[in-house]
Amino acid sequence: MNDTSIAATIAAKNAVSPAIALTGVNLSLGRGAARVHILKDVELHIGSGEAIGLVGPSGSGKTSLLMVLAGLERPDTGSIMVAGKDLVRLDEDALARFRGRNVGIVFQSFHLIPTMTALENVAVPLELAGAPDAFDRARQELAMVGLAERLHHYPAQLSGGEQQRVAMARALAPNPAILVADEPTGNLDEATGKQIIDLLFKGHVERGSTLVLVTHDTALAQRCDRIVRLRSGRIESATATTAAPR
Repeated sequence: MNDTSIAATIAAKNAVSPAIALTGVNLSLGRGAARVHILKDVELHIGSGEAIGLVGPSGSGKTSLLMVLAGLERPDTGSIMVAGKDLVRLDEDALARFRGRNVGIVFQSFHLIPTMTALENVAVPLELAGAPDAFDRARQELAMVGLAERLHHYPAQLSGGEQQRVAMARALAPNPAILVADEPTGNLDEATGKQIIDLLFKGHVERGSTLVLVTHDTALAQRCDRIVRLRSGRIESATATTAAPR
């Protein structure tokens, strides 16, 4: 299938079943003279089950766009439809509940709770969602990322790669429709980073989730279905890839 055919297929899929649809999104941060217009009239549709690589120079708005579509930042204007819900219309409590059920987030800096074991960290979102088998599911998720023997270790007792595996298990545990990752290998060495990325794509493919990945690594972005390039807060291009093996 050539690039034109791939692009047409993705466009058709997006038109029928967008998992994420941003329309006219603007975001400014700061106050007064220090206020900066971060995102500018962003329009982006992401199909259900699609993998998107967000790339662009530092300061282009990649992380801000990720935060907006994950419901962690509210835009100044625009509509943000995620899994059938307009996030702009939800109050903070409803937005938190929606994220807990529908959005899995993997950060560069892990963001584990230091006073909780690996098992407890992964069980937290399941308990908040009211899952009666939270700890059993957390054990399963940790086993799937190769940490069956580290369940009762605290973050300080784990290597960086192990901490990111815990964060990955935590993000995947509720089986979210949307999986977002912000430079998930930024604090890891190359070999460990590759293992984490392989786990990320494995989780995305096996569960059929929609993946949005912020990365500075063009080769990594090529593993996605499309590469969305940002520059100065605007989408510069959205190009289909040949979807290298994941």
